[in-house]
Amino acid sequence: MSDNKAVGGKKRAAVLGSPIAHSLSPVLHRAAYEALGLNEWTYDRFDVDEAALPGFLEKLGPEWRGLSLTMPLKRAVIPLLDEISDSAASVEAVNTVLFEENGRRVGDNTDIPGMLAALRERGVGQVERASILGAGATASSALAALPRICTGEVIAYVRSAARADEMSGWGERLGVTVRTAPWEDAAEALRAPLVIATTPAGTTDALAAAVPEHPGTLFDVLYEPWPTTLATAWAAHGGAVVGGLDLLVHQAVLQVEQMTGRAPAPLGAMRKAGEAALAAR
Repeated sequence: MSDNKAVGGKKRAAVLGSPIAHSLSPVLHRAAYEALGLNEWTYDRFDVDEAALPGFLEKLGPEWRGLSLTMPLKRAVIPLLDEISDSAASVEAVNTVLFEENGRRVGDNTDIPGMLAALRERGVGQVERASILGAGATASSALAALPRICTGEVIAYVRSAARADEMSGWGERLGVTVRTAPWEDAAEALRAPLVIATTPAGTTDALAAAVPEHPGTLFDVLYEPWPTTLATAWAAHGGAVVGGLDLLVHQAVLQVEQMTGRAPAPLGAMRKAGEAALAAR
C-alpha cells in the first residue's frame, strides 16, 4: 500500500470482535500513531459479531484504512474479502483487513510472522524439536510458524481424539509432520527445546510442578493474567519465557506498518504502552 500519510484528511482503523472491551489493540496502535506523529489517525474498538460483520463493512467510508480482527471474526470475514494472503489462507484465519484506495478489501494474518518475530527477539532462531499445548486457532498459527524454525519433530498435546484429528488435519494442510499425544502426557511436552502453550488461562497450572531442571524456551500466548503459573515456574528454573504481550505487540507492529505505510513501527513504545495498560487493570 502507498504511504497513507501523504493522503489528506482523517484516517481510521479499529479492532472488531465480540467481546472486545478487553482488547489491548487500541492502546498499542494509538501509541504507534503518537510515536510516528500520525495525528490524523484514530483507532477504535467495536463489538461486532459474525452476523453484524457484513453490514459493518458496508457502512465504512473512504477514510478507513484497516481493521484488526479477533474472535469470532477471523474466519467469518474471509468470504467478505476480495483477496487474502497466503499466510491467512494457510490457516483459514484473517486478523488484519486492509482497505486499498481502489476499494478492494485484502485480508492478512500477522499472528504467524508476529510469533516468529517474538521468538527471534528472544534469540530463538532454530530448534530441533517443539511441543504445542492445545489445538485451537492459535495452535494452528503455531503449527504454520514452526516449519521456519523447527528442524525436527512437532508434537501437539490435546484433550480429545477430535482435537487430535484437527491438528493432524492442519499438519497435512500446512505440510508439517505433527504427532499428537494425549493431554495426560503433557508433562513430557516440557522437555522440548521450544514449548508453545496455546491453552486458556489456568489450563497449564498443574504442569508447573513438572518443569524440567534445565528448561528451554516457553512461549505462553496468554497475556492476562500474567505471568501464568507455568511461566513463573519456568523462569524460576532459568528457562527463557516469551509471553502473550510479546506476540500481541509484534503482530500489531506488522498491522501498523501495513495500514499506515510507515515502517518500522515503534516496537518499544507499543510494548511500553501495553505493559502500562495491563499494570493498570
